[in-house]
Amino acid sequence: MRMVTKIARWLFFTLIVRPLILIVLGLNVRNRERLPNRGPAIIAANHNSHLDTLVLITLMPPSLSHRVRPVAAADYFLRNRLLAWFAKDIIGILPITRQRIERGVDPLEICDAALKRGEILIFFPEGTRGEPERINRFRRGIAHLAERHPDVPVVPVFMRGLGKALPKGEALLVPFLLDVYIGEPLTGRVHADFLNTLRARIRSLAETDKGPEWD
Repeated sequence: MRMVTKIARWLFFTLIVRPLILIVLGLNVRNRERLPNRGPAIIAANHNSHLDTLVLITLMPPSLSHRVRPVAAADYFLRNRLLAWFAKDIIGILPITRQRIERGVDPLEICDAALKRGEILIFFPEGTRGEPERINRFRRGIAHLAERHPDVPVVPVFMRGLGKALPKGEALLVPFLLDVYIGEPLTGRVHADFLNTLRARIRSLAETDKGPEWD
């Protein structure tokens, strides 16, 4: 990453994102110590809002944030030059395709390379934003990635409140208390039922201190 880009990203998260999330919204984090303090690692979380990525990066130490790479949809974030620049250079996404691809092309190759460089990936197994606090079916991409890198820890995370603070399709931020629950990392050899195990771990976190149902 170029030095100018690295500095711009640090300034964006330090001066804008962190104050916004920690002061304007408010963040309650359980078991923060379970987050990886170095790479390679994968953070696997539910996905309800564009805030999800910003919150997860904010949880990492500023000295490590440039090594945190959210895996995101190329068709959405690369649809125009300005958005592509912001997504790749400031947020630091790894763009992968969600469409059917030609034979012989590996959509996870960019993720493999990032893990080999010792980076920390943010992965949303649902593949797209869903309704607040509802966990949808997981796509198999993260299972394939974990199978290729069985020694890389996969940390399950459940986030509550972000889908209300910035709902899908909305641009107006609503002050809302956010809860983030960090689970025990899944490590070692990946078994055939990895996807169901990961989903069960995140569902279990979703039941932690569960408040009233959303309207």
